[in-house]
Amino acid sequence: MQSLIRLFCLHCADTETLRQLDQMIGDHGSWPRSRKLFDAIRSKTLKAERLSDRRSEAQYCFEEACAKTLYNLAMQPAPYDADTAYWIVPNAFSLAREVGLSPMEVVAIIDPPRPS
Repeated sequence: MQSLIRLFCLHCADTETLRQLDQMIGDHGSWPRSRKLFDAIRSKTLKAERLSDRRSEAQYCFEEACAKTLYNLAMQPAPYDADTAYWIVPNAFSLAREVGLSPMEVVAIIDPPRPS
């Protein structure tokens, strides 16, 4: 997840919440606060939807899945749906398409080559 976030930081205009997610991943104690971060991202998603801004919408949907996953990993009350983590990869492919990246750049992160 962190490698995908870092990839997209290089290709997105709004990196504020991507950077917050990146910092949060390395600090397990911050994961319970990812619910609040999700709420901030969700506000951005809704605005992007109203503006028909597909690129931003793809970014924020990816970010939402990451924030929800961190919250679920924190084992807090009222977790998000159990399948939340499974939305990271499809949303990463959607975002890659919107920012002009090859799907293979995502594949290289989620399934790196193994040494022979």
